[in-house]
Amino acid sequence: MSRAVAAQVDFNRGGSLITAKSEKKKESKDDPNEKLIAHNRRARHEYDVLDTLECGIVLVGSEVKSLRAGNFALEDGFAKLRDGELYLLGCDIQEYSYANQMNHVTKRARKLLLHRRELRSFAGRAKEKQLTLVPLKMYFKEGRAKVLLGLCRRRKLHDKREVMKEKTMKREMERAVRKK
Repeated sequence: MSRAVAAQVDFNRGGSLITAKSEKKKESKDDPNEKLIAHNRRARHEYDVLDTLECGIVLVGSEVKSLRAGNFALEDGFAKLRDGELYLLGCDIQEYSYANQMNHVTKRARKLLLHRRELRSFAGRAKEKQLTLVPLKMYFKEGRAKVLLGLCRRRKLHDKREVMKEKTMKREMERAVRKK
């Protein structure tokens, strides 16, 4: 369907006419409904990410408030399969200072919400190939907390060095091109 036809169809539904400019905004990578909470930069350095999956997370009220305040550490986290369900372990959501008696335990196992078929395929591949499930980032999407899990293989020291060399070479090439 071409852009003109798509704009005409949307206009016929009673909405406003969509221009090509606003359509490009929808295609962009930054979603206005997403608010980033934490990004696990160390995971991209330590692991090769083979596949990713977005999943929900079960939280209590003071945890959500603490996340909105930015009191969260994702670096030591990993996901593990227990009793047919996936749990996020090792992530530290600090206590919310204004929730005095009703506060949460900072390092507890938090259940991840997935469809059963996603759970079987994703966790099955991790167990079968001895891969690790690592949280890559956590964000709010349309008001709900989401975790982007990565199916990862740990890098060896020489692999890390190679990746760093490639990045520096690429950066130097881009600088040289920009100077000319």
